Amino acid sequence: IKILNKYHVGMAGIFGSYSRGEQKRTSDIDIVVDIKNKNMSLLGFIRLNRLLEEALKRKVDLVEYSAIKPRLKDRILKEEIRII
Repeated sequence: IKILNKYHVGMAGIFGSYSRGEQKRTSDIDIVVDIKNKNMSLLGFIRLNRLLEEALKRKVDLVEYSAIKPRLKDRILKEEIRII
């Protein structure tokens, strides 16, 4: 959570296999975020993703709420476990 706060993440949640309790040893962690700093560069977003991977010792699939594809939005929001 310290990493998320450092990067001005307003909301964050886990979805996918981890939120459903179906994760395997090789599963990545799907995290959806809302970045309060709308001026964050792509490089900053990539850096946030890498820091989360290092902290969690897992591959992280980081998605911004505003970038969720409409056909996936309902499923993702239904599965989401909010962490911030």
